[in-house]
This record gives sequence, structure tokens and C-alpha cells, in this order.
Amino acid sequence: MVAAVVTAESAPVAFIDIEVGGRPQRIEHRWLGQERQGAPLAVFLHEGLGSLAMWRDFPARVCDAAGCRGLVWSRAGYGRSLPSARAERWSPDYMHREATDVLPALLAALDPAPTGPTVLVGHSDGGSIALLFAARFPSRVAALAVLAPHIRVEDLSIASIEAARAAWSTTDLPRRLARHHDDAEAVFRRWNDIWLAPAFRSWSIEAELDAIGCPVLAIQGLDDEYGTLAQIRGIAARVAATTLLELPACGHSAHRDQPDATVAAVAGLLRDVAGKPGV
Repeated sequence: MVAAVVTAESAPVAFIDIEVGGRPQRIEHRWLGQERQGAPLAVFLHEGLGSLAMWRDFPARVCDAAGCRGLVWSRAGYGRSLPSARAERWSPDYMHREATDVLPALLAALDPAPTGPTVLVGHSDGGSIALLFAARFPSRVAALAVLAPHIRVEDLSIASIEAARAAWSTTDLPRRLARHHDDAEAVFRRWNDIWLAPAFRSWSIEAELDAIGCPVLAIQGLDDEYGTLAQIRGIAARVAATTLLELPACGHSAHRDQPDATVAAVAGLLRDVAGKPGV
């Protein structure tokens, strides 16, 4: 059931209560273009330090350009979603659990009778979750757009995440994240701790990619500080229907560094799924 609705600048933000593995969660989410019944649904999955709000206007731009519906949400403990338990620590399979347990429960609650195809749009950790969902539930997703996804751990990733740990103590990073999360420190510590844990160094989802049968648009910046191009090229090596977009003058967040090119590419994928001509 929807527990509350508040006014937001572009569209209302709502909260829905779901249960995952016997644990209740209250998830903030925003619908875009709900009047476009029958059009594809783009589900936006945020990065490891992200939230609904941190997508800014990217989801709305994509949905308007493609003429589709959109669902933007914050994972439990992120943004305004609950719970956020500071003592909780993640295990190396945390992205697998989001893909196989949480996302299916959320979609079952919010979109139980889909009127159109579903496309997952994921950034960083969200891109990895999208890939894992498509591998586990191939009949439930029509296409993927993944921005700077991770398919394995690289030395560059670890070095940048170690630098982020130092920045947490020496810069205004806590204040900036606090604008977007009810408990920014818990968000940062969980993400930072698991990525720097020795047990996580062997994490890889490369084998799972073989089960993906839908088209994949994989986007990455040439200056991505959290991963090399081996990440998206590794997807193309295993998923035949992969289109690569490698963007110059672009870091880890293509939707912020190269918004026009990224909107155009993702909207084009959604139009292809809908069978609409390009504009």
C-alpha cells in the first residue's frame, strides 16, 4: 500500500511498504508519464551513493524524449527510503540480493500487471543490478541501458574508493551527501566498507552475463575514475546484442557529464523497444 505522498518539483514522490525476506522496507519512488499506458516502462536504478533525487532531471528527459513511462526509486537505506541501520554491514552478494529479491518485490507491488515492456536503466551499482536481474529473469525485461556498470573489481575501482574514504574525512563530501540521504554516513560506510573488504576483491558477475538475451546499451566515459572500458567491453564479449557508447570528456556519471548524448542514446533504445521511429 502507498503510505504517503508529498509534493516534489517535477512529480509527486510516494512511499510504498514492501516486505523482502521477512523484513519490511519503505521505498520512496516517483512515477513519470503514467498517462502513457502501453508504452515501455523505464525503471531507473541508482549508483552506490545515489538516490532518487540524485538522478536530477535525467529520468524525466529520457521519458519525455522516448514517450515512455518511468519509475525512479531509492533502495532501502538510501535517500528517504527505510530502514537505515548503521550497524548493518553488506556481504559481497548485496547486488545479487537487490536483483533477485528486492527489485522483483518492488515491481510486483508497483506494477503488478504491466501494460508495456520493461527496460532497466542502471548507473554503476545500479547497472550491475540491472544486468543481474536480466540474467535471472530474462522474460521480464525487454532491454537494458547500463551506465558505467561493474562486472568485476578492478585496481582502478579500489584506488578511487580508497580516495573516497579519505575525502569523507577531509572534504565536504558528508555535507553534500546529506542533502540527498536521511543517513548519509550509513550510506557511505556500507558502500565503502564492502568495496574495500578483502572478500570483495574476487567479486565478478561475468559468468551470469551469458544468460542475458535482451539488447544491452552499455555506456561509459573514457575518463571514468571507477572502472576501465574493460567493464562494458566485457559485456559485449558475452552478450551478442550489446551496443557500446564510449564517451570522451566523461567520467563515471555519463548522465551528468554528457547528458545530451546519454539522453539521446537511452531514449533511442526505448523507442526501439516500443517500435517507434527516431526523432
